[in-house]
Amino acid sequence: MKETKLAKWLNDELSEAELAEFKNSPEYATYQRIREAMATARTPDYNVEEALEEVRARKAGGVPGVVRLNPWRKVLRVAAVLALIFSISFLYLNTLDETVRTEYAQRREVLLPDASEVWLNAGSEISYDKGNWDSERRISLKGEAYFEVAKGRTFTVATPGGEVTVLGTHFNVENRDDYFEVVCYEGLVRVTYKGEMRELPAGTSFLAIGGRILDAQGPESDVPSWIHNESSFQSTPLAYVLHEFERQYDVKVTTRDIDLDQLYTGSFSNTNMNLALQSISTPFQISFKLEGNKVLFYAGETP
Repeated sequence: MKETKLAKWLNDELSEAELAEFKNSPEYATYQRIREAMATARTPDYNVEEALEEVRARKAGGVPGVVRLNPWRKVLRVAAVLALIFSISFLYLNTLDETVRTEYAQRREVLLPDASEVWLNAGSEISYDKGNWDSERRISLKGEAYFEVAKGRTFTVATPGGEVTVLGTHFNVENRDDYFEVVCYEGLVRVTYKGEMRELPAGTSFLAIGGRILDAQGPESDVPSWIHNESSFQSTPLAYVLHEFERQYDVKVTTRDIDLDQLYTGSFSNTNMNLALQSISTPFQISFKLEGNKVLFYAGETP
């Protein structure tokens, strides 16, 4: 979790969406325990009147007026506890996985500790253990990313749908909902999906939609089309095409009287929305209506 978001959480300034995302993260439970411990740890009250009474009593009894400030011992204990809590917190924060994410309509390039490179497509996220990278090159991916892996130890990309293992190669991985695709551009890629293992040489692909492994065509270029600001599809259900359009332009898409299972083969621009709308709607002879950040695709008369 980024420091700014952690500070916002401590100050109760996170939005509902940010808070929900944080609560689903693996580090939330630890942060919460630290926060609760800090909330219950407090310095004891020091009663001045009681101290004065003790001084008077000691003077009356002929005892030198020395007051033991026992409360300060408790203060020191609390301070020690707080120091321990902050030390644990610091150590924990420095062992958290490195996380990089992109929002809708955003892409990002990441350089890994071994000089491997990762390009994140819109609405995607990777995380990895930076401190342990030399002994285990392993990345968790949500969304889509293109990898150019430096030669070395085994490099693994883990997704909710399946795993991809390589030594040094160029490949693209996409896993969104029940869509899982791996495309190998250089070298050899090993894909594990639902216990089944396949090896993909350069120029081949692996595709599974809705839990079914489908025949997939190999790439037509040496890098994914989205690297060059274009989203391309081969016999892909229209629903997935529209979801990608949403991610690339950060808009909300709705449909009316349209079969979202019909297959789309083609591409659309990631930089020209009007051209992209035409590229999607024309092959299916459907219409669209754009209002602000909302797009309606529909068949029949204008709504």
